[in-house]
Amino acid sequence: MNFDHQENKLDSGLRVVTVPMAVPTVAVLMMVAVGSRYEDPKVAGISHFLEHMVFKGTKKYPTALDIASAVDAVGAEFNAFTSKEYTGFYVKAASKDIEVGLDVLSQFMQAPMLRSEDLEREKGVIVEEINMYEDNPARRVGDLFDQLMFGGHELGWDVIGTKETVTALKREDFVAHMQSWYTSGNMVLGVAGDAAKIQDSRFKIQEYFGNKRINTQTAREIDKFTKTQTEARVKVHYKKTEQAHFGLGAHSLPRNHPDRYVQAVLATILGGNMSSRLFTEVREKRGLAYYVRTSVDSFAETGHLASFAGVTINKIEDAITAILEQYQKISKVGNVTAEELIKAKDYLKGKLLIELEDSLQVALEYTDSWLLEGRVRTPEEAVAGVEAVTLEDISRLATEILQQQRLNLVVLGPYKDSKKFEKLLS
Repeated sequence: MNFDHQENKLDSGLRVVTVPMAVPTVAVLMMVAVGSRYEDPKVAGISHFLEHMVFKGTKKYPTALDIASAVDAVGAEFNAFTSKEYTGFYVKAASKDIEVGLDVLSQFMQAPMLRSEDLEREKGVIVEEINMYEDNPARRVGDLFDQLMFGGHELGWDVIGTKETVTALKREDFVAHMQSWYTSGNMVLGVAGDAAKIQDSRFKIQEYFGNKRINTQTAREIDKFTKTQTEARVKVHYKKTEQAHFGLGAHSLPRNHPDRYVQAVLATILGGNMSSRLFTEVREKRGLAYYVRTSVDSFAETGHLASFAGVTINKIEDAITAILEQYQKISKVGNVTAEELIKAKDYLKGKLLIELEDSLQVALEYTDSWLLEGRVRTPEEAVAGVEAVTLEDISRLATEILQQQRLNLVVLGPYKDSKKFEKLLS
């Protein structure tokens, strides 16, 4: 797992991290430090929409078919993703075809066509994507949970935007967005995979990305979220469904917090896998849910730890109560056993090792931290952080985060009255 990575900065200001591996593939990943939280309300969803638009054609590859044909011709994979704080684009190919990845990504970043006719056509695609998410309650409940957690703050906005903002976007909005954010100083390029090919391709990286201009514009300042919650909150979203879904959790730690690994272990013990407390108690012992999990979302200045479940409609109160009981138990000193702690640590380390067999995951691991934290956080550092977690750390952090008066509950299902849910948190 000891990757001998190298960090460089091109004359253009672009940060580049290369990670040699003993694999026959290479992943080329460009991360851009812009997501939905940086958008103006009038153009909400533009970061995600732009992710679509670069695939519609570039100067060298004028059509979507031209781009797909170039990638498909070598059996490579390519895609993109958008979050609240970043956007990413990647090509993963056989190591001999590394230049295809560099070429296509450089075109995405530097020469997208952004044609108005493509934009108008793609609006319908995005609207249907919004409809798809709204019809998927297991996914939608997460968006509703963020809305409750962060209110009108940008962190509470849906990454995809709204139908109104998406359909109102114009070509000049995308041009302005790229000029402001898609600049070398606001991006990190990660290249991971076949060691020999990565060594040979260093001059190619300079050739494709060395002339990208340095950011000279002042980006919009981040609107920091401040926690002010003093009592439990409940939000019920009515939808006629065959299964109820809910999210229950609280504000937690920002990305760079010293207790980040304590939080990861805590979430794993609660509901991170199929031997976790919630999976065992809520699904296996009581048969109350099909899925139940606990996850963590961390941002620059805040985050949340939450449990989500899909349950039988008339058993939702039992499921919520069961999770509340586990929250209370894990906060008590001495409740977590040494065996549980070791299992959670080994799970996290094992999961990381499996991910690090994949060149794309390695590229993401190294690039993500440099982009969002200002430094590369290595897998070795993550393992050491997990290993250092103690039983006392778990109860201390659980007590701090999982206070009942700071809990938030979102319910999605055929319910119109929130009173019975409010009573559960009182």
